[in-house]
Amino acid sequence: MRAATPQHRTMSKLYKPFSPPFDANAINETIQRALASAGLDTSTGPMRDVTETIRRALSPDAVPYAPPAGVAQPSMDEAQVAGSFETCQFSNHAGSRAYKLYVPAGNPAEARPVIVMLHGCTQSPDDFATGTRMNRLADEHGFLVVYPEQPAQANPSKCWNWFKPQDQARDAGEPSLIAGIVQQVAQGHGVDRGRIFVAGLSAGAAMAVVLGECYPDLFAGVGAHSGLPYGSASDIPSAMAAMKGGRSGMPGVRAAASTSRATRPVPTIVFHGDRDHTVQPSNGAEIVRQAQDAYLARAGQGPLNAITLEDASDAGRACRLTRYVDSAGEVRLESWIVHGAGHAWSGGDARGSHADPRGPDASKEMVRFFFALPRAGLGASG
Repeated sequence: MRAATPQHRTMSKLYKPFSPPFDANAINETIQRALASAGLDTSTGPMRDVTETIRRALSPDAVPYAPPAGVAQPSMDEAQVAGSFETCQFSNHAGSRAYKLYVPAGNPAEARPVIVMLHGCTQSPDDFATGTRMNRLADEHGFLVVYPEQPAQANPSKCWNWFKPQDQARDAGEPSLIAGIVQQVAQGHGVDRGRIFVAGLSAGAAMAVVLGECYPDLFAGVGAHSGLPYGSASDIPSAMAAMKGGRSGMPGVRAAASTSRATRPVPTIVFHGDRDHTVQPSNGAEIVRQAQDAYLARAGQGPLNAITLEDASDAGRACRLTRYVDSAGEVRLESWIVHGAGHAWSGGDARGSHADPRGPDASKEMVRFFFALPRAGLGASG
């Protein structure tokens, strides 16, 4: 096993990508006007909290996110478990991103699968590793885990910019950076290129869906927890509307992605709480609908057969599980609607932010879903 080379390994504190200056007041005023024109009331209810969060994030006095009192901050030891947790960096024409790589202990007898984990807003790789407990599953099953890091310089709230047109296209923006990180890991470690998966929470889930659309030859499966469908926004106002269930869409981006969806639909597992007031559950349903359309668009493919089980979880919260099966009996999609859950990773560790300790365990279910899939062809894009 090769460790990251010195030029790839760096401490996060040394990572300072260029960030152009901006006028926070002007941005706030533009957002307020756009939301008002869309008929959204920002003076009361959830939208008031959202707009206040934006105002604070854009403020020059903004401070980094800190967990609430009483919630332990994740440490390297907690996230590391038994293997090694390396800090690395990748650069290409779109910029640079730091990332954490978890490598389980031991010498594998064969190439290892990879799961890319994309954190949500205000989170970090260490925080997300703690909240999802994905590293412990990596020790159990022997796969690598990659945690790309979105810095505040790229987004004040550390959100992946899933809503920007330049970040919803192949070989451009953040998708190219994340795909490049995967290729760098694959070149430096024994990776099974037919078993590379991507999952995320919230903005990270939305970006995971983007990667599935833009790089179906690289990612063999997508996991979206509390996320949004592809092409549902083109700027901050339309992103806010989409989070509340609105659909302005990006017809040009959707058209550009139609080829990749028709060529090889990507198996997808979706988790969403039915009490999520940050990203409305209709967004999860739309991710599933897009994935179904992809199978229908593929030559020779008929509609998937939906099989629904109520109260499918054997621990924690009740949920509705729907499996979508193809004509050969293979499960291609799964939808988990978790009853009573909000905007948090189901079955997560409370020491991490945005994690709901009550099950079902989204991490375990995603790993099960990914590894039950037929092995995909070799990924080739970077």
